[in-house]
Amino acid sequence: MKLTIVGCSGSFPGPQSPASCYLLTAHDGTRLWRILLDLGSGALGAVQKYMDLADIDGIFLSHLHPDHCMDLCGLHVAVRWNPDGWPTGRIPVWGPAATAERLATAYGLDPEPGMSEEFDFITWAERAPVKLGPFTITPYPVDHPMEEAYALRVEVDEFDGTGVDRHVVLSYSGDTDACAGLVEAAQDAHFFLCEAAFQEGRDDAIKGVHLTGKRAAEAAVEAGVRRLLLTHLPVWTDPVVVVEEAKAVFTGDVAVAVAGVHYTI
Repeated sequence: MKLTIVGCSGSFPGPQSPASCYLLTAHDGTRLWRILLDLGSGALGAVQKYMDLADIDGIFLSHLHPDHCMDLCGLHVAVRWNPDGWPTGRIPVWGPAATAERLATAYGLDPEPGMSEEFDFITWAERAPVKLGPFTITPYPVDHPMEEAYALRVEVDEFDGTGVDRHVVLSYSGDTDACAGLVEAAQDAHFFLCEAAFQEGRDDAIKGVHLTGKRAAEAAVEAGVRRLLLTHLPVWTDPVVVVEEAKAVFTGDVAVAVAGVHYTI
C-alpha cells in the first residue's frame, strides 16, 4: 500500500499544504485501486498532481468539518459539468449520516437530488467494515465536537507477486482527543497517521477536540503501533514541539506529515 500526503494542514489550508486529504493506492492482482481519506479545503487541486479524478474508486470521510470534506463540492462540479461527460459512474462516498444534506447545503442545492447524481452516499455504521477492492475500512467513533466523527482503520491484502497476499494496516485518527475508539482503531497498526493539532501547555484547557504530540504518542504506545506520523498541524502549531512531545513517549519512528511525500507501507 502506498500513502500520498495530499493535504495535511490542520483546520484550514496552509501556505505549504491543503487541508486533510490522503491518497491510498494498492493492487489487488488485477488493477491498481485508489481511495481518498477525506477531501478537505484546497485538496482537490493537489490531488490532481497524483491521479486523474475519474480514477477515484471511493472517498471515505472521517467527519463533516470543512477541512475534511468541503472539496467534494468542487469534485461535484468536475463530475457534473465535464463538457466531455464523466467517463465513469457515481463516485461512492462513505461518511456520516448527514453527508449528502451537508454538502448540498454548502453548495446551495436542493437536498433532493443534491449531489446524489454524482456521488453514491453511503452512511457509516460504527465498527462495521466496508470492503472496496483490496481495502477494508472500519470506522471507530472518536471524541470530536461533531454528531459523528470517526477514526478509520484501513486493512489491505495486497497482491505482491509472491503468491501470498501481503496484509498491512494503516490507521487514520481523523480529528479527536484521546479516547478508547482511537486506540481500538490503531491496534497493532503498521502505520498510525495521527493528528496532533494542539501543544502541551498552550491548549490544555480545551478538551474533547484535538490531540497533542504527547497524547498521540500515548495512543500509539497503548495500541502497539509500529510507526507514527503526526498530521493535521495548523499553522500556529510548531512541528518541532509536537515531535519532541511524541518522542518523549513513543520510542518508535516518529515524523510530521508533509504534503507531497509518499510512504510505502
